[in-house]
Amino acid sequence: MIDVPLAGTAIANQEVFAETLQSLAALDKQVVVVTSDSRGSGKLVPFGKKYPAQIVEVGIAEQNLVGMAAGLASTGKKVFAVSPACFLTARALEQIKNDVAYSNNPVKLVGISAGVSYGALGSTHHSLHDFAVLRAIHNITIIAPADGFETAQAVKQVAALSQPFYLRFGKKPMPLLDIEDTIPFEIGKGRVVREGDDIALIATGETVYPALQAAHKLASEYNVEATVISMHTIKPLDEELLAQVAQKCKAILTVEEHSVYGGLGEACAAWLLKNRYHKAFDLMGIPDEYTVTGSQTEIFNHYGISEEGIAHRALALLRV
Repeated sequence: MIDVPLAGTAIANQEVFAETLQSLAALDKQVVVVTSDSRGSGKLVPFGKKYPAQIVEVGIAEQNLVGMAAGLASTGKKVFAVSPACFLTARALEQIKNDVAYSNNPVKLVGISAGVSYGALGSTHHSLHDFAVLRAIHNITIIAPADGFETAQAVKQVAALSQPFYLRFGKKPMPLLDIEDTIPFEIGKGRVVREGDDIALIATGETVYPALQAAHKLASEYNVEATVISMHTIKPLDEELLAQVAQKCKAILTVEEHSVYGGLGEACAAWLLKNRYHKAFDLMGIPDEYTVTGSQTEIFNHYGISEEGIAHRALALLRV
């Protein structure tokens, strides 16, 4: 069993994104940022001051944001369209579908303050639908990094590719899953951050760290060994890795900061059933109800997306 320490300096994925983007812009004037009154929340104020010719502000107008980004991308610019995920993937969905995906304009759509990062502002500011709606659109890759390493690698890799992407980042400082950066990052391939034969905990984005904490709790208190996967790429899903854990583990539990409908859990469940893997399976996310108000941590704890909650659900699943 490979055991990865729960350690490392914590920094918000949004901050790592902004720093990485600034380093790319220093080397390539074709890198352009388009924002919708979100350079502050997206940590892009330093970028704007240093590279004013490489940033465009459209104001609170997400549809214009995506349309303009698509136009710039069609001329060869490497465009990152940055806006709160809740608005980007709702108010500008038609433009994402037609101007970006259908027209094959290589815009890098960046949903910031994703999931329940805006917690206390309530459901209007929660993005619990973005995986679902974008999974249903052809020609767009969906990535939700778990930590700073995955974020930096994702930004660098998508900048070099001429195709549409959706990147999802949150506000909370996230510890590094692997402080030595020994586990590689590749778009479309999940990262195995811990190995075990009893249960697979497949998580994405900011739910990976509590899943890893839960795995350590399961091992130390219950002698249950869990594989933990950062399934950072929601679409396309790493089917090869999913098959491997389905063959090895007794049960599979998915964890995501998204509605239980249409996200990582349902994607995994559909693939497993279609390919005749009959395993004890459960998914954790936000249920179909009016989401409680509070900080991200408070909302996570309320719905069991925590060390204790994930461990409890894993134990219950193993008893099926």
